[in-house]
Amino acid sequence: MTRFNRLLTALAVASALLTGLTMSASAAEFDRTIIPRVKYGGGGDWYVGPTSMPNLLKQASERLRLPTQNENIAVSLSDPELFRYPMLFLTGHGQIRFSDYEVNILLNYLDNGGFLWVNDSYGIDRFIRREVRKLYPDREFELLPADHAIFNMVYEFKEGLPKIHEHDGKPPAAYALFDKGRMKILYTFESDIGDGLEDAGVHQIDTPEIREKAMQMALNLLAYVMMQ
Repeated sequence: MTRFNRLLTALAVASALLTGLTMSASAAEFDRTIIPRVKYGGGGDWYVGPTSMPNLLKQASERLRLPTQNENIAVSLSDPELFRYPMLFLTGHGQIRFSDYEVNILLNYLDNGGFLWVNDSYGIDRFIRREVRKLYPDREFELLPADHAIFNMVYEFKEGLPKIHEHDGKPPAAYALFDKGRMKILYTFESDIGDGLEDAGVHQIDTPEIREKAMQMALNLLAYVMMQ
């Protein structure tokens, strides 16, 4: 059996386990992978890039054979449906602010098996770092080395996180927050994977090759979340 086929088998098992997942007593069962975007306060455009997650989920179904629901779904952190989802996507430009109530809910979500992917579409760095410190004041983001498993799950990225969009001339960086031996948050900075997942033509500068890099990296991320 090839490495890729072994991975597909493992993902199928992980998907089956997630079918019966309940991360709290009130969690609903689900049988298809859904990645909703987080609606947040503070004035940032949480809704940017509506085709990114549907496109990722469609490719996860085709390439990784995962049962998915390919929709652009948004949830607030106070939404009772939050615990249905094993992974959340947060993106935008500028200000992000969580209320104390939302911090407590998100902390409960992350500590009970959930995962948060934060995509810097531009300008959220100081805000997301501030909000994450509210969640884990005794933890710091760790820069992932290029040889971390997340860069070699399905597709190989020998240099680590790929550069999709140019922001401030800085290199792309993948920052992770680990707690109790598990990655709970991945923050992709100066890369903008999310924009690279959008429909062709949304960003005229994105060639098919750039968009494929973004998709491959996002599929690696999804596979890593499913497997950890």
